[in-house]
Amino acid sequence: MLRHLTISNYALIDSLSIDFDNGFSVITGETGAGKSILLGALGFVLGERSDSNILLDETKKCVVEATFCFENENLKSFFEGNDLDYDEECVLRRELSTSKKSRAFINDTPVSLQQIKELGNQLVDIHSQHDSLLLTNADFQLNLLDDAADNLSLLIEYQKQYHSFASCSNELNRLREMSQKNLAENDFLSFQLDELLKANLQDAEYEDVTQRLELLENAEEVKTLLAQSTNLLQESEISILDQLNELKSNVEHLKKFIPQAESYVERIESTRIELKDIAQDIDSLQDKTQFDSESLETLQERFDLIQRLMMKHHVNDYGELLEVREELSEKVNVFANIDGQISAKENELKKIKNELSKLAKSLSDRRINAKKSFEKAVTEIIRQLAMPHGVFEIECSKLNDFSSTGLDKVRFMFSANKGIAPDDMTRVASGGELSRLMLAIKAVAAEKNYIPTLIFDEIDTGVSGEVASKLGDIMKKMGERLQLVSITHLPQIASKAKRHFFVFKDNSGDKTHSNIRQLAQDERVAEIAKMLSNDKITPEALKAAEVLLRN
Repeated sequence: MLRHLTISNYALIDSLSIDFDNGFSVITGETGAGKSILLGALGFVLGERSDSNILLDETKKCVVEATFCFENENLKSFFEGNDLDYDEECVLRRELSTSKKSRAFINDTPVSLQQIKELGNQLVDIHSQHDSLLLTNADFQLNLLDDAADNLSLLIEYQKQYHSFASCSNELNRLREMSQKNLAENDFLSFQLDELLKANLQDAEYEDVTQRLELLENAEEVKTLLAQSTNLLQESEISILDQLNELKSNVEHLKKFIPQAESYVERIESTRIELKDIAQDIDSLQDKTQFDSESLETLQERFDLIQRLMMKHHVNDYGELLEVREELSEKVNVFANIDGQISAKENELKKIKNELSKLAKSLSDRRINAKKSFEKAVTEIIRQLAMPHGVFEIECSKLNDFSSTGLDKVRFMFSANKGIAPDDMTRVASGGELSRLMLAIKAVAAEKNYIPTLIFDEIDTGVSGEVASKLGDIMKKMGERLQLVSITHLPQIASKAKRHFFVFKDNSGDKTHSNIRQLAQDERVAEIAKMLSNDKITPEALKAAEVLLRN
């Protein structure tokens, strides 16, 4: 239930704070005073998208804050699922900065707009006179019947199963299409895979082949360089090793004169040993490096094969070619097992469909069981609203296939005249009749709907006199079951409320501001008298207002 609403810097509202209570309350005020702005601000904090030009003062941010009191734990799962702290009192806050950036909070924890809207939809139902057109929407009609049948938990279970059904059906269709239209593609893929498998490609082979090929192609140059290196190291008359031996001998003679020469001898000997090993290795390489035209030809063929395969499969890296082979292997395996996959998926779909059928039947049965009492309750109410011969019926028919809501198609039927059979309300109900029908349906649905706060925005447009009084009685009764707030221009309705709020314009400053306050009893008499006499308070109007309030 909505307990408190604070608004600052929103449209014509500079700053206001208002407390709400349970039961039935009304909001009145002259046209243009700001009643719709008040609802706009409430919608804003509940997550509705709003015009970015709502800042009254462009140098200050807009803040709207709503405090709710939870009377049961129905919403606890929302808080747990969104990792939010749950308390019996909850504060929703929405801000719009001077740079037109919006932020939302639940109990001072930043949340997304979607999260605050999801929670807001479970806290407040705002219904305007234009929303009566929703009554002609088939999905909305089915939702209302499901509310009356208390189908929420069953519908959630059904929709989970329906999601599995749709997903399984789509996968089965994909496999069947793959089986039918891709046979030629499978043959081509198999041919490509066979070619790669015959190539017997090995890991890191391309690099090895490239190196060996380059060596053989330059064998003579390599052999020459190796021979020159061997000659420099040990075979020439002034070879490096011979010169190192002579250097070592000279330094050894220096030891008796220069003590640190001992370390020089060791370092020269270490260098000599290392160079001797290098000379032996180069000599060995020289013996092994021979030009072999047969090996060269074999390596060249292997290199050309790999290059050709890389070009064929449009890859620049040998590793990518190996990946292509793996991908082709997976695709061919899928085709090879396609019949088995189709059979398994058909069995899976059959099981899901059987379970879905059971859930759909349960939904249908509950809707049929709820239909008569729903029809009767709505008909009783509309007959109180200047439609003494009104009849409301619900036509249920079967769909050819499963939908996200079951196998039922619902159509609301209505007749306002005696002896005339009910017909589709989209064809026979006038705008005023739709408004009264919506009120009647909301009144019946309120017993099953768990949204704690309902707000009517001039749903009484187009009615007057005794009908208006009956509307007020119905709203008063609804207020016994939930928190109901109605914006109205009718004194008959305003007089039935437990509390009366008045919206007015304040022109005392530099700018016009909208404000609201709760009326005391004598102020209510005066306000209702004004509503009765077109803003002129007469003694007769005051008496009539007192009578209305007493009754």
